Amino acid sequence: MNPALVRCARGVRAVLPVGADFRLMTRNPGRDLLAGVTVAVVALPLALGFGVSSGLGAEAGMVTAVIAGSLAALLGGSNLQVSGPTGAMTVVLVPIVARFGPSGVLLVGLMAGALLIGLALLKTGRYMAYVPAPVVEGFTLGIACVIGLQQVPNALGVEKPDGEKALTIAWRSVLTFADAPDWTALALSAGVAAAIVAGARWWPTIPFSIVAVAASTIVVDVFSLRDATRIGALPTGLPAPSLSFLDASMVDDLFASAVAVAALAALESLLSATVADGMTVGQKHDPDRELFGQGVANLVVPLFGGVPATAAIARTAVNVRTGASSRLAALTHAAVLGVIVFAAAPLVSRIPLAALAGVLLATAIRMVEVGSLRAMARATRSDALVLVLTATATLVLDLVSAVIVGLVVAGALALRAVARQARIDQVDFRPDLLGEHSDEEHALLAEHIVAYRIDGPVFFAVAHRFLLELSEVSDVRVVVLRLSRVSTMDATGALVLKDAVEKLNRRGITVLASGIRPAQRQVLDSVGALDLLGPDGHDHRTTPEAIAAARRLLEQDGLVSADDRDHR
Repeated sequence: MNPALVRCARGVRAVLPVGADFRLMTRNPGRDLLAGVTVAVVALPLALGFGVSSGLGAEAGMVTAVIAGSLAALLGGSNLQVSGPTGAMTVVLVPIVARFGPSGVLLVGLMAGALLIGLALLKTGRYMAYVPAPVVEGFTLGIACVIGLQQVPNALGVEKPDGEKALTIAWRSVLTFADAPDWTALALSAGVAAAIVAGARWWPTIPFSIVAVAASTIVVDVFSLRDATRIGALPTGLPAPSLSFLDASMVDDLFASAVAVAALAALESLLSATVADGMTVGQKHDPDRELFGQGVANLVVPLFGGVPATAAIARTAVNVRTGASSRLAALTHAAVLGVIVFAAAPLVSRIPLAALAGVLLATAIRMVEVGSLRAMARATRSDALVLVLTATATLVLDLVSAVIVGLVVAGALALRAVARQARIDQVDFRPDLLGEHSDEEHALLAEHIVAYRIDGPVFFAVAHRFLLELSEVSDVRVVVLRLSRVSTMDATGALVLKDAVEKLNRRGITVLASGIRPAQRQVLDSVGALDLLGPDGHDHRTTPEAIAAARRLLEQDGLVSADDRDHR
């Protein structure tokens, strides 16, 4: 069989479910069923709210929670993960709806699903560990701000203005409200948000989101408050699959958006799975399988009119806290929401949008971990800068650009920190280097030989500083470079070192080296620098050997007497 096909088959088999995942579902079914029902109660208003915020309607949120939640639970790499529509994804989808309409969102979801499956097969899930914590914290803070701003129109009870940026939409909504204020919607949303935030602090076991939404709906109905903006009719069942949204002419225009959605789904899902692992003992997710499960979910859910999905950190945390131990809990959550779609759609359709806005405002508030932000800001100035820049970029640009900005700045600051660790120091002559000599002989040798010890990495960020320092050497005949403490060297570092040696050679100064490690030897040899380190093209194992070679050169030039060797 073709080796490439064998590797492909192994890659596919590695991301598919195994029997142990399903056997685990039979160990504590009662506890998993209870956890799933609890998560469904928490997820119901969130699914409705995020569906509305995305621009495709509450029914899209419910469809996503049911279908994507089921598929990701079955095929994902975590036993505890709960997936569905999320606020972070909504932030990305709003501009797509504004530019391309609902069909654009569905096509983006389909393309993102395919990209996620590709990432899983390429085994890229492991690289999530390299995202710095300040980027994640800043990203989360920025998302929370955007989610809050997106709820301003519904919270104020005004028509959503045109626009893509959350700041612009929120400002225009405030101006519209100021022209003709109606405090009913604002009171509902503020009351729901306050009840959820306070309830989560004092009575965390009670699902205050559903309680507050139900209470606000009853208040509006009983007192006939003027709040005409409701969710609207929901389908009594899941829609039939359809490919009507496919439009090949839109693929090129939407590809960048699909990459953004796939990147966000990967980032949020793997982060959520990591959080779930940290909340338990003995659980460990498979990052590539998680990407595969999210990919299949996003590939299928657009066919039923759902929005792109990802794992939800808040719902996953509730799942873990309520005792879930297997995928049965997440499947139960999706099944309960499916029953609601079929049986309780008329009741759900009466929920005021202002109440859902309150739920999402509370979600945004609870996303901000003040303790984590304070700790990150106090850690180092670099961490604080990365956090602030990532959060600001999330607010004014888009999520993928924000992550890129955060990673680039964090990488640049890390390089600067590493570069500062690299040092080049002149080494004083000691008896162990020169042998037993008189003070006069030490002074004579020191007039002609200088030794430098290079510590740390020699790479592009510090190489030119080394070149400058080495090039300033004067009034000596031999330079000895002690390279045993060089931790790494790249091609730029080797080329700069070669340049410095050539400049010294042109001035009649011989350069010797000692302690070159095998990895650095290969790099130096590849750029032709190794041949320049000594008159015979050979480096020396130890510094005393290099000093001895330097003495021989000085003897040849008549600067040091050969009889000095007898004193060793």
